[in-house]
Parts: sequence; C-alpha cells; structure tokens
Amino acid sequence: MESIVDTSDEWIFERTGIRERRIAPPEMTAAAMGAGAARMAMERAGVAPEDVDILIVSTATPDRLLPATSCDIQALIGATNAVAFDVVGACTGFLYALTVAEGYISTGRGEIALVIATEKLSAIVDWEDRSTCVLFGDGSGAAIVRSSAGEKGILGTHHQSDGRLANLLYRPAGGAAIPMDEEVLRNRTHLIQMSGREVFKHAVRAMADSAGQALARSGWALDDVDLVFPHQANIRIIKATARYAGLPMEKVFVNVHRYGNMSSATIPVAMDEAIEEGRLQPGMKLLLVAFGAGLTWGAMAVRW
Repeated sequence: MESIVDTSDEWIFERTGIRERRIAPPEMTAAAMGAGAARMAMERAGVAPEDVDILIVSTATPDRLLPATSCDIQALIGATNAVAFDVVGACTGFLYALTVAEGYISTGRGEIALVIATEKLSAIVDWEDRSTCVLFGDGSGAAIVRSSAGEKGILGTHHQSDGRLANLLYRPAGGAAIPMDEEVLRNRTHLIQMSGREVFKHAVRAMADSAGQALARSGWALDDVDLVFPHQANIRIIKATARYAGLPMEKVFVNVHRYGNMSSATIPVAMDEAIEEGRLQPGMKLLLVAFGAGLTWGAMAVRW
C-alpha cells in the first residue's frame, strides 16, 4: 500500500485495525468467487445444485449490469431449478438476502435457499484515494437456508435505510444517470467516494439501534447473546458500536485485521471462520449486525 499511496502500515492499523486484505486477480470475477463459496456451502450442507429452489446473491460489485450476477452463478454451479436474483444492499446485503430467503421459505415458495455474498471491491476502489483504498478487500461467503423446527434459526430481524444520506458513501457516476464516458473516467467519479467521519457517526448509532430492535423481536435480552458478528468495516466502528450497545468485546467476533472491509461478504466469512475455530457452536444465540451504503443498516438474531 505504501508503494501506491502516501500511507504506512502504522497509520492504517491505528485507524482501521486492518493488517491485510485479499485482492482478487483481474481474471477472477465476483461470480467465480461466489460460485466457489456456494459449492463449499452446498457440500457441507449435503445439498445438490438441483435441490436449490431460491438463489439470492448480494453484491455491490456485479461483473456486468445485465444479467444479474446470480444468473451467472446459477449457470456456473448448475442450480438449474432455482429462481435467481440479486439483492443490492451494499454492506448490509447479506442480512437483506437472508431475510428475503426466510420470506420465500416461510410462505412455502421454496424449501432450500442458497444465499451468497460476493464482492470484488478492488474493481471499484479509487487506488489514488488513500482514505478509502486501504479499507477494502475482495471475498465471498455463502449459506444454505431452509426451514427449521423448534426455537432455532432466524428469530428476529430489523432493517432500515435512509436514502437522504446516500452521498455519504456512493459511486457518483457509471450508471444510467451519469453513464460512463471520458470525463467520468478522467475524474474517477465511477469509483467509491466516502465521507468517513459522517459514515462512522451514523454507523455506530444505527447498528446499535438495530441490534436492540432485533433482540426485542426475538425476545432476548442483551445478556442472552453468546456471539456477535458485526460488519467488519474497521475496528473503531466495531468497538464503538459494541460500547454504544453495551456489548462486551469478548463476545464480538473480529477478523477485519485479516481481510479488511469485504462489504456484504464480511459476515458470512466471519461466521465460517468462527466455525473453523470452534468458537461458533450449535445452540448459541447470535447477533448479526451491519451498516452500508444507501444508507442501509440492519440486525438479525439467530439461534445456531
């Protein structure tokens, strides 16, 4: 990073808690990453591709504008019987997608959902902006969602957004409103722009509030929570949110130092790591909480 912009490892770590991030090579697409995560999730759950009824992909970095990334992943993994579509919720997208999957299943419109979050942030980061380029990384995670018996699964959710704050974290150009042209490329307005201090302020308050509302809907108290999976934006936001919500950091899973901010992929990747480390065990009460561009935010109470 020091060879790209005016920064240092000390500066980055002190302000963000990030030591490393993963950058996908040019030939590795968001669909390819998502397909890889999907295959792992299906294998672990004992689900064949043709068993999937609903395929939902959360991504802020689609490989192309048409068709949806979910359709590309559907073709890659052979989920020929699924309805496939994308959800664009930025960093909150995985929680949004889980809630959509829950809705499909609970209304009997399908039995098995495959939810994927895949992000190639390196493709939309301004590598000349030292305030943002040090934050983001690439990655994907996936989950199989199906109906459960008894008091387990998704027990409480809360989602909210405020489009009036959209320009705090956005890509000004490159869409239908301001199509790509030479001026857009020259001014780099098709890349991520962020007002860091304002985002920090809104993120902490919004995530803490969402956590409280999701817990209330699940019937849990804060002390009931065994493990928290926050969106891994940076360590300062994670710690401030925990403090604001009254959560002890020993209950908060953190891996931002290894991957940076992978947008909607951070929570599923963190949960997978917690399983591998033996920290996430059956029966535990989990709190998932995220915040992202839109502005969007949300939380989910899950009995594992």
